[in-house]
Amino acid sequence: MTIKLIAIDLDDTLLDSKLAVSPRACEAIRQAVAKGITVTIATGRMYCSALAYAKQLKLDVPLITYNGGLIKACLSGEVLMHRPVERELALAVLALCRENGWYIQTYINDKLYVKECNDYSSYYSRMSGAPANAIGDRLYAAEQAPTKMLIMSTEEGTKEAYRTVKEQFGDKLTMAISKPTFMEITHPLANKGLALAYLADKLGIKQEEVMAVGDSGNDLPMIQYAGWGVAMDNASAAVKAAARLGTLNNDADGVAEAIEKYALS
Repeated sequence: MTIKLIAIDLDDTLLDSKLAVSPRACEAIRQAVAKGITVTIATGRMYCSALAYAKQLKLDVPLITYNGGLIKACLSGEVLMHRPVERELALAVLALCRENGWYIQTYINDKLYVKECNDYSSYYSRMSGAPANAIGDRLYAAEQAPTKMLIMSTEEGTKEAYRTVKEQFGDKLTMAISKPTFMEITHPLANKGLALAYLADKLGIKQEEVMAVGDSGNDLPMIQYAGWGVAMDNASAAVKAAARLGTLNNDADGVAEAIEKYALS
């Protein structure tokens, strides 16, 4: 079956350890687009952060951002789908974080909000290119429904936060550990798999014509959905188990290898 749509995660997938897209990956994506394949980004990052890479790759497609919480076109800025966390649920999560002393940041109208700037917020801003807006205790008031919330901690602290939030909120929210120290929280119907299915349907592309490439927990739903689910060599065990295919790691041009091998050959 011919591949007609490719969705690629950013961190630890398309991006190498220096947060760069390799020339080989750029060329592979260019060739795929020239062949008539729709190539998009599917990331947990903010739209503004993903857009910078889309522009670098000269893509004019809807981008899947915030783990599927927002699908928004590159050039026109048209919002195809937006599923923010319900405000009452967001307030409950924020209260839980405050009670446990967990660092949490929220994303509203594609802006990043934190209580105060610290090592966590500085690291995230450097990685994403998005400035952190420190608003003090107003953070816990969630004046609008956030598109996503992110808890950051140590690896063990992140696992503890995941277990606690999962136990308290169950299927009322989508929770995923992306990086070992990141725990992402979105609307219960916001994940990369559902977003990719939505986009494929809008484009008239069948599930078996979709390829998805990823590495971590937030990529699992799209790897499971895609007819061509591809796990990076640096992917988690769960992603590798769910994937139909594999490729090299993110510092060895795994994305370029996958596109060349499965979509261009």
